[in-house]
Amino acid sequence: MTTWPAPHAHAAVSGTVALPGSKSLTNRLLVLAALADGPSRIVRPLRARDTELMAAALRALGARIEDDGADWVITPGPLRGGPVDTGLAGTIMRFLPPVAALADGDVTFDGDEYARERPMATLIDGLRQAGADIDDHGRGAMPFTVRGRGSLTGGRVQIDASASSQFVSGLLLAAARFDKGIEVEHRGSGPVPSLPHIEMTLDVLRGAGVEASSPAAGVWRVVPGPVRARDVAVEPDLSNAAPFLAAAVATGGAVTVPGWPAATTQAGDEVLGLFERMGAEVLRDGDAVTVRGGGQIHGLDADLRDVTELVTVLAVLAALADGPSELRGVAHMRGHETDRLAALRTELTRQGGDVDELPDGLVIRPRRLRGGLWRSYADHRMATAGAVLGLVVDGVEVDDIGCTTKTMPDFPGLWTSLVQA
Repeated sequence: MTTWPAPHAHAAVSGTVALPGSKSLTNRLLVLAALADGPSRIVRPLRARDTELMAAALRALGARIEDDGADWVITPGPLRGGPVDTGLAGTIMRFLPPVAALADGDVTFDGDEYARERPMATLIDGLRQAGADIDDHGRGAMPFTVRGRGSLTGGRVQIDASASSQFVSGLLLAAARFDKGIEVEHRGSGPVPSLPHIEMTLDVLRGAGVEASSPAAGVWRVVPGPVRARDVAVEPDLSNAAPFLAAAVATGGAVTVPGWPAATTQAGDEVLGLFERMGAEVLRDGDAVTVRGGGQIHGLDADLRDVTELVTVLAVLAALADGPSELRGVAHMRGHETDRLAALRTELTRQGGDVDELPDGLVIRPRRLRGGLWRSYADHRMATAGAVLGLVVDGVEVDDIGCTTKTMPDFPGLWTSLVQA
């Protein structure tokens, strides 16, 4: 495989980056539109591998999804059986099995090689409690088949969602179409990570006229009823803003992202406060946000349980900081696209860094770094973290920059344009 030489910044990186739409919102909106009571329009959806795979899967299940300029128009149809290719997308493998339980026919789920290693037992268990018939060959992982019977009872289910909030969101998204709706109770030994993503799910459900709430800590409820068709615009992906804004932090420059929402359920919004703690300045001008590097990066001691999509970039900045960092609360990252904690320790160490892997995170002590191969492990966030490192460490080469198409259509082009502006 041809490696990608990460552009090295010979001066402070400054510029403006217009980002595509949020993957998390696009895929949630696609699912609800396919279950709605009429045609819906998604304005400015993300067009990337994960969302294209979600659209293809919903088409296979009976929805009609058509291009109208940059928008998608979704017309629901009778749900039917068929194969679903999840790729490596957690949102597909966790959000669509509950939809498949409503189909008339068998729906088989499979994906990329590593997708077969991602934990699915919690969702399968929850669906079985709700009345679904699932053949997973006793593995609790893909490939598996949901034997759709055209309806699902729903009701009260208890799961251990400490490995991923997507298990909760997946059960909630389709639940308005269950006979009894659903009440999901987390009964695990540890907390549910990435809680803002569950709030995002509740928010899009309520926007579609569904009665959805969290009546108590660790409990979420959806009342059965219609899903209202609607036209909705997708916010820019704030998690994907992280590497671009980090370019300003790493080089002492200034990077602006237009269209930043004043209020949002996206967990990526937290990146602004985290960068401030690391010494950057955050400026707002209308809907534009600018991050300006302070010339020195401070170490960070933080519980990042709710913002795990930011950890790869924060870890690279921590390796460039003026003191040690401890990134905590992220043990569940071992079940992401790859084991991100092991991957970060391995790759930063390869570059000359000093990293210890904790049971729930990383301790990173800055050292003089050298260039060399940065492996992405087919993980888009590992790849973009390597790009950030390459700004200040000459000679970094990312082995698979193409995996960034998972959530961004042309990351290398956007990145090179910013760095060379």
